Amino acid sequence: MKIGCFFPNTMATPAIRMFRRLEGVFCVYKPADVHWKLVRDTIETNLLKGVNATHPQPVPREVRFLVSSSDEPGAAKGLRVSPAAVPVLSKHPLVTGPEFQQIKVGVGHRLDTSSSGVLVLAVGNGNKTLNDLYNTRITRDYTLECEFGMATHDFSHTGRVLERSTYDHISEDKLERVTAMLEGANQKALRMYSTVDMGSQEAYEMAAKGLLGPDGKSAPILTGLRCIHFQPPKFTLEVQCLNETQKYLRKVVHEIGLELRSTAVCKGVRRTRDGLFTLQDALTRHHWSAADVMEAIYKYHSSKRNQKKILFPIRESTLETSGSRLTGTHQNKDAAAG
Repeated sequence: MKIGCFFPNTMATPAIRMFRRLEGVFCVYKPADVHWKLVRDTIETNLLKGVNATHPQPVPREVRFLVSSSDEPGAAKGLRVSPAAVPVLSKHPLVTGPEFQQIKVGVGHRLDTSSSGVLVLAVGNGNKTLNDLYNTRITRDYTLECEFGMATHDFSHTGRVLERSTYDHISEDKLERVTAMLEGANQKALRMYSTVDMGSQEAYEMAAKGLLGPDGKSAPILTGLRCIHFQPPKFTLEVQCLNETQKYLRKVVHEIGLELRSTAVCKGVRRTRDGLFTLQDALTRHHWSAADVMEAIYKYHSSKRNQKKILFPIRESTLETSGSRLTGTHQNKDAAAG
């Protein structure tokens, strides 16, 4: 016979409190030759294990009157009823199972399988921030490892070879003239896609702050392009862009080769920055645990509060100041991710 039950504090369980600390945006380092879905699924599994590994709530107890017979000498014969607090077995973790059955992780600007670098992810209410990333004019930085002398059907070094050519006539000055020409053409496209009157004071002020650009989606635009390493046949480009795909970046390398009366393929695409997130913020595969993700989200929220950063494009001058820092960093990240 059940009279009533009493429960401990059930307002927020340890698992729920931990999940709330996981809500936010963070970034990881996606290794090359790994699909972004595998990265997301691995992190979802790790977060689910971490949340469900928290200490469970004590099993609630209820008051029942237990019936027993009295066999003691001298006691009255018959049944004896006594109150007792017993656990509610329907609330036991072995009966209910894990508190969280699924944790959804949102993915920001994706990277194709052969590319590596910064991949922004979100948990819970952090997915709203991911939507804001798509609705604002934030730029992304890439490092492209390239090689002269070959053209393929997909512009990558693993594609079907269509043509081989010489490259002895190519100098670093010629390469820089071509990259400057492409950058200038893209600056014109940036102004063309902008909805602001180019003759207005507003356009001048937005251009000075690095905020000039298309509203919403547009064709891919290169806002910065420069060679940071030249040792033929190999060379390395650093790119700052909007609305790009990795296939488009490989095609840019192909077009550079054609402009130089040769051919070129892209051997590696590495994203070094996505908005505010850089390689320094990216968690390598050995740090995709719930505790590390929680720490990364906490640091992101702290930096936003302290520095009052907003999701706007970084000015082109940032490419030069960040170039030396990122070039030395991505080698260490590759080693850690491998």
